Amino acid sequence: MRQLISSGSTFESLIGYSRAVVDGDWIFVSGTTGFDYSTMSISLDVMEQAAQCLRNIDWALKEAGGSRADIVRVNYILPNTADFEPCWPVLREYFAEVRPAATMLCAGLSDSRMKIEIEVTAKKRA
Repeated sequence: MRQLISSGSTFESLIGYSRAVVDGDWIFVSGTTGFDYSTMSISLDVMEQAAQCLRNIDWALKEAGGSRADIVRVNYILPNTADFEPCWPVLREYFAEVRPAATMLCAGLSDSRMKIEIEVTAKKRA
């Protein structure tokens, strides 16, 4: 069973992707930035962006029938590696109990205001 989850973000329709895809017990959440999709606004503070990314991910997981406890893999993408360490307290609080496998990559993002993008994979628990 495949289910597509949309947040209503203009990016999804312009680019042609889903916020998340559910395939059986697996949930694949697209790279998620710090935009507040209800207002299409973004903070310039990297820690606030990280927190908003995680709120957006929580929403997508809930829509997909999962939760943060189901996350098994996380990828962080930042244009500036120096911005990663300031995010650690936010990330540690969010992932403290889950402790998924993780990777951090340095790469350009599609909007210069974006300072972090987070992608997760989750597997629903029985």
